[in-house]
Amino acid sequence: MSIDKLRPVTRQTTEALVTDALRDFILSGEIAPGGRLTEIALSERLGVARATLRAALQRLHSEGIVVQIPYTGWQVASLSAQDVWEIWTLRGSLESLASRLAAARQEPEIRAGLAGAGQALLLACAEGDLRAMIDADFALHRAIIDASGHRRLAAQYRLVEQQVRLFIATSNTHVATGPADIIAQHEPLIAALTAGDADAAAQAAWHHDETEGQRLTAWLRQQEAAAG
Repeated sequence: MSIDKLRPVTRQTTEALVTDALRDFILSGEIAPGGRLTEIALSERLGVARATLRAALQRLHSEGIVVQIPYTGWQVASLSAQDVWEIWTLRGSLESLASRLAAARQEPEIRAGLAGAGQALLLACAEGDLRAMIDADFALHRAIIDASGHRRLAAQYRLVEQQVRLFIATSNTHVATGPADIIAQHEPLIAALTAGDADAAAQAAWHHDETEGQRLTAWLRQQEAAAG
């Protein structure tokens, strides 16, 4: 019997648990970009001291998904058209390379992991659970990064992955027309990965990020115009 794949149990501090809970809430699509985060309400709901809550918010601030407004408080980071362009071009570059490398991998466990991530997204879409779709969407892209076997690429991706999750949550909540749309966005990429076609996977990853970046930018500009 081998225990090589058994992961050690790690203890988490209350601050880490609060950070994870807040991050998941913000990136679930339940609260819109720009939405206010009230310290008193959040600390009472989570059952923690405000000092612990502030430390968690500071961590999320460093990840780029919340901002602190002087004399006002905290709010979920808003995405501007420039923000979206920077995120999609950066993630497109990283994910395109990762998809090329991942598609070329032949190890059974790598192939199974990618197939499982693709199936998880399709299942979440079939069930119509928006939060599950958002989580599975990001999990697929994260699985591709991991499957690339490129440690430095993965390290760079970790610097912006929470902003990528915010991008995905905003797009899937406000821009996508439903589960069928989300499936259609990913079908070419999943097919290329399944076929082991490195060139097609790289092209599909870039096209997906570019297309969704343009759609999200158009939606943001509509919101700005409506706000006057």
